[in-house]
Amino acid sequence: MPNADDPYGAEPKPLTFEGRESPQNVNRRVSVNTAIFAIATALSRVAGLVREVVATAYIGTGIKASAFTFASQIPNLMSNLFAQAALSAAFVPVFTDLLQQGKKKEAFRLATTLFWIVMLVLGAITAIGVVGAGLILPLFNFHNHFDGDVAASLTQIMFPVVLLLGMTGVLTGILQSYDEFSIPALAPVVWNAVILALLVLLHNNFGHGNGVYAYAVAWLVGTAVQMLLIASALRRIDYRLSFQIDWHDPRIRQVFTLMLPVTIGLGIVNLDALINSTMGALLPAWTQGNGPRSIQLAFLLYMMPQGIFSVAVSTVLFPTLSRQAARRAAGDMRHTLANGMRQILLLLLPAAAGMMLLARPIVRLLFMHSAKFTPLSLHLTSEALFWFAWSLPFAGLNLLMTRTFFALQRPWIPTKLAAINMTVDVVVSIGLYKPFGIAGLIIGTAAANVVMAFLQFRRLRIGFNDYLEEDETLMIAMRILVASILTAAVARGVWALFNSVLGLSLFGQLISVGAAVIAGAGFYVWTISHMRVPEWQQISAMLGSRLRP
Repeated sequence: MPNADDPYGAEPKPLTFEGRESPQNVNRRVSVNTAIFAIATALSRVAGLVREVVATAYIGTGIKASAFTFASQIPNLMSNLFAQAALSAAFVPVFTDLLQQGKKKEAFRLATTLFWIVMLVLGAITAIGVVGAGLILPLFNFHNHFDGDVAASLTQIMFPVVLLLGMTGVLTGILQSYDEFSIPALAPVVWNAVILALLVLLHNNFGHGNGVYAYAVAWLVGTAVQMLLIASALRRIDYRLSFQIDWHDPRIRQVFTLMLPVTIGLGIVNLDALINSTMGALLPAWTQGNGPRSIQLAFLLYMMPQGIFSVAVSTVLFPTLSRQAARRAAGDMRHTLANGMRQILLLLLPAAAGMMLLARPIVRLLFMHSAKFTPLSLHLTSEALFWFAWSLPFAGLNLLMTRTFFALQRPWIPTKLAAINMTVDVVVSIGLYKPFGIAGLIIGTAAANVVMAFLQFRRLRIGFNDYLEEDETLMIAMRILVASILTAAVARGVWALFNSVLGLSLFGQLISVGAAVIAGAGFYVWTISHMRVPEWQQISAMLGSRLRP
C-alpha cells in the first residue's frame, strides 16, 4: 500500500513476469477490452443521441425543457455524491486488492455488505429528496426564465434514480474488477431504448405541453431496467447476493474512507455543472429561457466522443492500474498511464477539431427538423458546442489521471484539485457570461479543464520520480495535433462542397455532414498511419488480429 511519504511507491527492482502479465499482454488485453467497451459505449451514445433528438422534438428547448434539465441534474448530483462513480472509485481498489490476495470469499462478503448499506442509506436520502424538492424548488421561479414548480415535480419523479444507481454502482464495480465490461457497457443502450420507447408511448397521456413528465417517468423505469440487467450479469462470475451485513468488516470503513474525498471531488464537479445550468437560466432575456436546455444538448454532443473514447480507456485501465498499484509496480503503472493518455489524445484531438469546424452543421442536422427547435435554439446550441470542443481532450486526460489517483488510493489529491477547478470555472463564467452570453459559461468550463489537467499531470509526474514519459507523449501529441488540424480542414471543405450543391434540407445535410465525417475519418487514419503513431499501430494490430480468420 502507498504511504503518506511515498504515495506512488518507489521504483521497483527488476522483476520477472512470473505470476503476473507482461506489459505486452497487459497492452493487448487492455486494447481488446477498450475496443469492446468503446463499441458498446458508442452504441449507448448513439442511442442517447436518438433519445434526445426525439425528446427535443416533443419538448423543445423552452422553459419546461430547461426545468427538466435542472431537475435531472439534482438526482444526478446526488447519485454521483453517494453512488455510482464515487462508490465504484472507492470500492474497486479495495475489492481488487482482496482478489489479488486470493481472498475471494472476503471480497464477496464485502460487496454484499456494501450493497445493503448503500440501499439503506440511499433509500433514506431518496425519501428526504422527494419531500425536500417539493418544498424548495418552487421558490426558484424566475418568471420567463425558469419554472420552479415544474422542476419540483420532475425532481420528485426522478429522485429514486439515486437509489437505483447506487445499487447498480456496487454491482458494476464487481463486474469491472473481473474485467467484465460488455454488459455494463451495453446496459446504457437498453436504458436509452426503454426511455425512448416510453417517451413515445406516454407523451400524449400527460396533456398538451406536458411531455416532460413522460420523459421523467421513462428515466425512472429505464434506470430500474438497467439495474436488473447488470444484476443478471453477475452469474458470469458466480456471485450470488445474500441477505447479510457484516458491520464489523474493517474494509467497509476503508471503502467509505476512500469514498469521502471522491464524493467531495465529484460533488464539486457536478455542483459546478448545476451552477452553470442555473446561470444559463439567468442569461439575457433574448435567450427566452433556452439557455439550460441548449447547454444540455451541446453537452450531450460533446460527451459522444468523450464517452466513447476517454471513458472507455479510463474504465478499462482502472482495474489494471489498481492491480499494478496493489503490487507497487510503479514502472508498469507509469507506462500504462502514459500509454492511456496518448490513446486518449489520439482519439479526442481530431474529434475536438472536427467538432469546432462542424458545430453548426451537426446541430442543424440533428435537431433542426422540429418546430420546437428554433433558429435561436440552433444558435445557442452550436455556440455552446463549439466552446465545449476546446475542453474535450483536457477533460479526457483529467478522467484518466483522476482514476489513477483513485487506483493509488490517494483520492484527496484530485479532490483538492477539483476545488481549484470549480473556482476557476465559476470565476471565469461569472466574469464572461454577461458580455459573451452562453459562450462565457462554456469558456469557464474549458479554462477549468485546462488548469485541472496541468495540475494533475504535474502532481503525478512528481509522484513518479519526475518522469511520466512526457517527452514521448509530447512528440506524439504534436503529430496527432497536426493530423487533427488537417483532418478538420478536410472535413469542413467536404461539407462546404456538398452543402453548396445540396442545400440545407434534411437530406442535403445528412449527405453533407455524413460525407464530411467519413472523409475526415479516412484522411485521419491515412495521416496517422504514415506518421507512424505507436498508439495507432497498437490499435490497428489489435484490429488486424481480431479480424484475421
